[in-house]
Parts: sequence; structure tokens; C-alpha cells
Amino acid sequence: MSTTKKIAGVALAAALGVTTLSACGDESKDKTAGASDAPKSTTVTLVSHDSFNVTDSVLKEFEQQSGYTVKVLKSGDAGAALNQEILTKGSPRGDVFFGVDNTLLSRALDNGIFTPYEAKGLADVKPEYVLDKEHRVTPIDSGDICVNYDKAYFAEKKIAPPQTLDDLIKPEYKNLLVTENAATSSPGLGFLLASVGKYGEDGWKDYWSKLKANGVEVVDGWEQAYNERFSGSAGGKKAKGDRPLVVSYASSPPVEVLYGEPQPAEAPTGVSTGTCFRQIEFAGLLKGAKNEEGGKALVDFLVSKKFQEDMPLQMFVNPVTKDAALPELFTKHGVVVEKPENVAPETIAKNREQWVKAWTALVVK
Repeated sequence: MSTTKKIAGVALAAALGVTTLSACGDESKDKTAGASDAPKSTTVTLVSHDSFNVTDSVLKEFEQQSGYTVKVLKSGDAGAALNQEILTKGSPRGDVFFGVDNTLLSRALDNGIFTPYEAKGLADVKPEYVLDKEHRVTPIDSGDICVNYDKAYFAEKKIAPPQTLDDLIKPEYKNLLVTENAATSSPGLGFLLASVGKYGEDGWKDYWSKLKANGVEVVDGWEQAYNERFSGSAGGKKAKGDRPLVVSYASSPPVEVLYGEPQPAEAPTGVSTGTCFRQIEFAGLLKGAKNEEGGKALVDFLVSKKFQEDMPLQMFVNPVTKDAALPELFTKHGVVVEKPENVAPETIAKNREQWVKAWTALVVK
């Protein structure tokens, strides 16, 4: 899946290519050491999608305490990054892979690219996120793909915003929703999976037929949907977007507040909590890693309280550990999705391609 999962700020800030996130590296030691007496590697490489981000001071603290320098190899969206690791299986480009989610998990596990490792701190992870009992991957974060609504539009029209998938096919919401293409977009695929989770393998097509009849608009990706077509976002307002419903993330309202100029007292957008699909992202120790011990230490760091509490404002996702607290921006302007739709990773792996083809034939063509 594409990882537009992290919303606006990260997509703009993320650098392409290899980024070394360290000011305390030990490169001089590597340069002076001869080949025969080379010391144990002090560099550990994290392969990731483009949206990985961490506060410099948090990373530096890990580096100082562990003695490792972290190098981050950003490799496009999550699907592209995973494909590269499958192609280089056994001779990986790094030591740890971060960013495989529950829509791609079975593919990663079936290709055997990870070495089992039970992370220190795994006991602090909420059990519902531990999907691999062999510990080939460790849960790191979660996020919900949900319909967002423009509060001002619905207040002006004196219409209650939709709250469920069933609501979206009602006449009062005709021609109001824009979503992303399930074949080309992570949130688009997530929204399709939400309908599969809700209506089952036998019922989702009928739902989408009704949604199409109710005027759903489909665009290629999140950027176009959220920042051009959606009337509730800052970008959409500038672009004169006229769709007050959009498929985005439960973390989108806090982001609208964070980047608002001036910063609003209340989020201009809301979340339809009965429309959501939960994504869970994982990290794993790559099979054949050159620095396995460093890789294990890095996985431990990713589930540490320090990193878990840093993530929300860096990648706009939720922590998976029991003791990690959310920042005030999230608790004040975000929502808790109590009952998101879920589809088992092995079911997704078995059916994803045919579901997307059927969806495309039904909705796009």
C-alpha cells in the first residue's frame, strides 16, 4: 500500500533517498580501521517507506545510549519498499524494515524476509496488535482510515454529518463524497477493505453499486482528494473543493489544527467513526542483516515509550503500547475509533488483487 498514511506535514518534509539521522556518528573510526581489524559495526540501517520520521533529540538519545548510529533508507511507498526487500531477500539493504502493514503482512511473511525476534517491551504492546505469534514482525503503530467531514458545510446546511457506511448511501449525502482509487492509493484500498469488513465478501459489491449511484467521486490519490476536492481542508478551501466528505484519516483533524494559520481553537473537520478501517504497521529484523544485534536494539527502540510517545506528532499515527500517552493535540482534537472494521491479513493477501479488479470494473470503468 502507498503510505500516504502519515498525512500532510510528513509528506512535504520527508526526504527521498538515504538519510542519516545522526549528529553523533562514528565515521572517523570506520575510516581509520583497517579491513583486517575492522570493529563491530556501529551503524544500523532502517529500511522504510518515505513517511518515517522521528524527533532528532529522541533518536540521538537512542544512539548515545546504544552506541549505534542509525541510517534510514527511504524507499518510496510501503508497497514499493517491501517489493525491494523481497527482491533482495537474504542480502537485504538494511538491518530492519519498518512500514509493512496488515494489508501487506501476509505477503511479507510468506516471502520469508524476516528473522524472528521477540522485542524487549513486546509485553507492553496491546495484544490485539500482535498479529504474528512467531514474532517475525513487531507492531509499531496504528491508524484509522475514515471518512472526514467539513463541519461548516453540514452546519450551514443543517444536516447531520454521516457517521456510518450505511449513512453514505442515503439521499441526503448524494454527490458529497470523494474517495481515492483503491488500485493506486492506500486510503482508497483501506476504504474498500472497510466495506469488505462491514458487508462481507458477498455484500461489498452491492454496497459500492449503491455508493456509485449516490454520486461518489473517485480520484487517483489522497493529495488530490484531500487537498483539492475536499471543502473542509486548508488546501481544499484554496482549491475551491466542493466535496464536504472525503476518505482520509482519523488523525486528519488534529493535523488541520497543527498546521492552521492562524491555528484554530477547534478542528474544522470531523471524523465519521463508523466508516473506519484500522491499519497496523510493523517492523522486522531482516533475514541476513549485517548488523543483527544493532537491528534488535533498533526494534526495541521502536516499541520504547520514548519513541511511541514521539510518533503521533511526527507521523500522525497512534502508539501501540499500553503506557504511551497521546499528545494534547490528539486528545483534544482527535477521536477514538472504538470499533473499526478489520479484515484478516491472510484474507487480504488471498483476495486483494481480485477485490481491486472487481472494484475497478464496478466503480471506475
